[in-house]
Amino acid sequence: MNRFQNSLAAFIGCERLEKIQAARIGIAGAGGLGSNCAVNFVRSGFINIMPRKKAFPAAGLYCLTSQEHSLGRSNIEVVKEMVEAGVKVIQYREKDKKMREKLNECREIRELTRRAGVVFIVNDDIDLAMLVKADGIHLGQEDIPLAEARKLAGEGMIIGVSTHSPRQAQEAAAGGADYIGVGPLFETKTKKDVCPPVGLEYLDYVVKNIGIPFVAIGGIKEQNVAEVVSRGARCVAMVTEIVGARDIKQKIASIQKLLPAGS
Repeated sequence: MNRFQNSLAAFIGCERLEKIQAARIGIAGAGGLGSNCAVNFVRSGFINIMPRKKAFPAAGLYCLTSQEHSLGRSNIEVVKEMVEAGVKVIQYREKDKKMREKLNECREIRELTRRAGVVFIVNDDIDLAMLVKADGIHLGQEDIPLAEARKLAGEGMIIGVSTHSPRQAQEAAAGGADYIGVGPLFETKTKKDVCPPVGLEYLDYVVKNIGIPFVAIGGIKEQNVAEVVSRGARCVAMVTEIVGARDIKQKIASIQKLLPAGS
């Protein structure tokens, strides 16, 4: 096993890690253990404990974690506020934390979101999403390809893909993404490796040409969300506008008044 696999084995036990690896080998049709692993994977009951795919909310507020911008509050504290405020989708996005901390946080967030019926998405890390039984995974353009992610995650997991151009949107929709991220619409400094703003023209294109749910993202604040909604966005993602608010519940309530009816 490599270094990452050794770390996972320490957290979840070698037997369960082998089940995940067996799924990868069997589903991907790789050589070696191949069909035997797939059979053992099915017999183990691991498939049965994976949740059925939740419907992705096509409208509403989509919130992301960012402890760096949370005014000294933990991600757990912030997520509790989001859940109590009625947010429908929460994504765990922490690029720089160690795996142990991410795993522990995601386990707590999974329990909070499960009890509230909130869709829980994990950014980038499929292993982490599968381990905590998240509802979905969100992929960037530089992450594992959508088709490979689907082989690992199966049909029971929501997969979202960040897109920055019409071509990327078309490819994601054709490739079976459950939703796409559309942006960054405006300048944002929340992410360190973000691309330049794509502008509202790209949002216009997606509204008219892409048939799957989408999330408008990137530099969206309370003061400009009405403009984004007026261009056809129904689901809007925010990070620092929410986690950096002194009163998270009040901020969410104010923004929800500006979103489409039924959100």
